[in-house]
Amino acid sequence: PINQLSIPQLSISSFHQHPTFNTHQPIFNTQQVINRNHQHPTFNTHQPTSTAMNWQQLISNKRLGQEERHALRHDDRSEFKRDSDRLIYSAPFRRLQNKTQVFPLPGSVFVHNRLTHSLEVASLGKSLGDDVARRLIEIHPELRGTLFEEIGTIVQTACYAHDMGNPPFGHSGEKAMQAFFTEGPGISLKEKVSPHFWEDITHFEGNANAFRLLTHRFLGRREGGFVMTYSTLASIVKYPFSSTYASKHGKFGFFATEEETYKKIADELGIIQKDSSEAGICYVRHPLTYLMEAADDICYEIMDIEDSHKLKLLSFEETADLLLGFFDEETRKSIRKRIEDEGVTDQNEQVVYFRACAVGLLEAECVNVFVEHEEEILNGTFEGSLIKHISERPRQAYKHCTEVSVDRIYRSKAVLDVELSGYKIMETLMEALIGAAVEPEHFHSQQLIRRFSSQYDIQSPCLETRIMAVLDFISGMTDIYALDIYQKINGISLPLI
Repeated sequence: PINQLSIPQLSISSFHQHPTFNTHQPIFNTQQVINRNHQHPTFNTHQPTSTAMNWQQLISNKRLGQEERHALRHDDRSEFKRDSDRLIYSAPFRRLQNKTQVFPLPGSVFVHNRLTHSLEVASLGKSLGDDVARRLIEIHPELRGTLFEEIGTIVQTACYAHDMGNPPFGHSGEKAMQAFFTEGPGISLKEKVSPHFWEDITHFEGNANAFRLLTHRFLGRREGGFVMTYSTLASIVKYPFSSTYASKHGKFGFFATEEETYKKIADELGIIQKDSSEAGICYVRHPLTYLMEAADDICYEIMDIEDSHKLKLLSFEETADLLLGFFDEETRKSIRKRIEDEGVTDQNEQVVYFRACAVGLLEAECVNVFVEHEEEILNGTFEGSLIKHISERPRQAYKHCTEVSVDRIYRSKAVLDVELSGYKIMETLMEALIGAAVEPEHFHSQQLIRRFSSQYDIQSPCLETRIMAVLDFISGMTDIYALDIYQKINGISLPLI
């Protein structure tokens, strides 16, 4: 029980790790709570087949684009680690350091950007995967000695990749790209493109763009994109359906250009298909996606609380109450006593320790939920995220943190200013560059087109391909680069010669 938790030995080094809690509380099925707008759409489709997914098929190290070489490789255990290394050393991953997470890029106080967030999510994802593997191998001994033991590395890699498709300026940038087609000049293109393509661009989505970034064959690149393993790629896709199945929240998992790629991966891994039509496809999630999502949900919410304390949006007392709200009174007293016994008086370090305790508890809770609901997850009938099924006290504490974040953080002046500026920058870039793609014969269009990297097919005779090249180009920009191009387009900044 929670009131019998042992508080981890406190040391300065332990502040930067999440402690492990041995919790075995009952699992509750609860109503949906606020969760970073990552609600799961409801489908009016037939129910999944009765055939459950199985771990032996779900975990495959076959590589996209190099399927014929699969039988020639013998160092199976290293393949998922290769995925991880491939992402870390890539340019799109490095660019995350200059992409906004929530707050403006750092000035005097360093807060999270997309890169630091992704590193922390990956660390937690590794813990979630390793702990689930250990627990399930005890239940299913036949999985011992198989690739299933590597799921921690698969989840870690999926976490590295989960934000790589996000455009500059966070969700504000994403909305600006969508709004150009639904509310701006781009609405005139509706009659010039296919209905499926129109659904894709009017719902432009960072999750779908990440799958494209990793799998699409850009000009001059090899077949298979990053040539990742099937299981890693499937674990990244939180919304495994076409844009035609997107709900009012606009979430989907892959563009029409990558639909066949996802279908090939899903069918190979035995992922259950929920629906298929000329308009698109719809699958259940790969089970490891739930762990990637849980790592993201935990880090996003808890780290924003810590950042808000550093930026003085929340007082120390408010921050402590939020982070200790995950525990009962006895455990809260034990945590505070440990800090007092160790003589830690610095409030920032105390917040770090409170955060570590909260993250450790949530990690253990999500592992319990996954293990308890393994059958439903493999049957494709599990609903919602793992966070929504954790025990009552931490679930309510998480909900409270979310409500405070919406009211005090995401609506703060600092965040609003970035969203306003970012939206205008992205709106201007979309208008100029899509205009160049639609009318490439114009003189100014040719000037803009010369700014594109050679990997983007902006010279294609197909209008849809040229539009996607613009979306690829803009979504790959950092905040700083987007600002630079915006200033040059508007004549605000001239290059120094």
